[in-house]
Amino acid sequence: MPPSTLPAGEPVPDDGALPPEALAECGERPFGFYVHVPFCTVRCGYCDFNTYTLEELGGAGAAPGASRASYAEAAIAEVRRARAVLGARELPVSTVFFGGGTPTLLPSADLAAVVAAIDAEFGLAPGAEVTTESNPDSVTAADLEALREGGISRISFGMQSAVAHVLRTLDRTHDPRRVPSVVQWARAAGFDQVSLDLIYGTPGESLADWEASVDAALACAPDHVSAYALIVEEGTALARQVRRGEVPMPDDDDLADKYLAADERLEAAGLGWYEVSNWARDASSRCRHNMLYWTGADWWGVGPGAHSHVGGVRWWNVKHPAAYADRLAADRSPAHAREVLDEETRRVERVLLEVRLRDGLPLDALDAAGRAAVPDLVRRGLLVPPAGAGRLVLTRTGRLLADAVVRDLLG
Repeated sequence: MPPSTLPAGEPVPDDGALPPEALAECGERPFGFYVHVPFCTVRCGYCDFNTYTLEELGGAGAAPGASRASYAEAAIAEVRRARAVLGARELPVSTVFFGGGTPTLLPSADLAAVVAAIDAEFGLAPGAEVTTESNPDSVTAADLEALREGGISRISFGMQSAVAHVLRTLDRTHDPRRVPSVVQWARAAGFDQVSLDLIYGTPGESLADWEASVDAALACAPDHVSAYALIVEEGTALARQVRRGEVPMPDDDDLADKYLAADERLEAAGLGWYEVSNWARDASSRCRHNMLYWTGADWWGVGPGAHSHVGGVRWWNVKHPAAYADRLAADRSPAHAREVLDEETRRVERVLLEVRLRDGLPLDALDAAGRAAVPDLVRRGLLVPPAGAGRLVLTRTGRLLADAVVRDLLG
């Protein structure tokens, strides 16, 4: 396996204990669980997530924790450790999100068992959002019925594109014609919300290809759409192809044209943006779990390589599934390292994230230099003029240049 790329951070106590000041903040903000499922059938050439194919983990002879058969047991052990670390305080869980990897490569009963463990240890808040990601070719109608019966209420399908040659470049294996079927099956199973994920900017993808993909997604009548520009991450197969000159780097002007095309089509279909790369049918269709991340709330990340944040402390687990399971079996925290965020770092991260939201960033989150930069950003058409001591909201052009806006606001 490649060497770990996790940050160094500072050591974590063997029992995972948090500083008293972090625990004192527990309950002040919404609390959720992210559950990382690191298994994939194939490794997509653009992906740098902490995922593994069966062959990479040793096939049928995989060590405990690196085996799909024993993975839910390890995840549940970490849920119980979270309860021990956070103590007896009431922390109703408002969101659970299974990401990966491909969570639906695990049996539906395993995902349901993890949800049940979270409910048993912490209690799910009334109306809690419980999401799983899924590839269109990793579920059947019966699987979706079992997931819904097991407490999963929201599903996000990795559609990525409706164009076969684009999917091949991305190493995606599903038939794009299957997407309408899985959405229909999810509706029939009773899912409260259905989301589709798209990627734009793949080498060889024309503007017409991208528009066809957006239109195909809209034809499924999803409640939510995520559309992300392709990023060439170091260490991926795609990065090696770019370096060898086999495919071109994504072009910024092409990415901008495709973002604007998507935004126009999605808005016309009744899906409004609420974060730069996310659109929802209405406020109830927004991904509440992702809102935890974007608004600085608290969450516990379960699984190898998963990141957590509680009360200004951020930590990350060891990467390999076998090492992860070994630590839990030895009654030790699976955390690799952590960092305690000071107030200025938390403020900077708030600016980085909340400025991307349609609800906007409060002016009082800026320092004097940041507030002084606002009139020029308004003049350049990147921010909506704030009313009084209101909130800063990006214009459509500002969304295209969100990183530059953030740089100006942070000086």
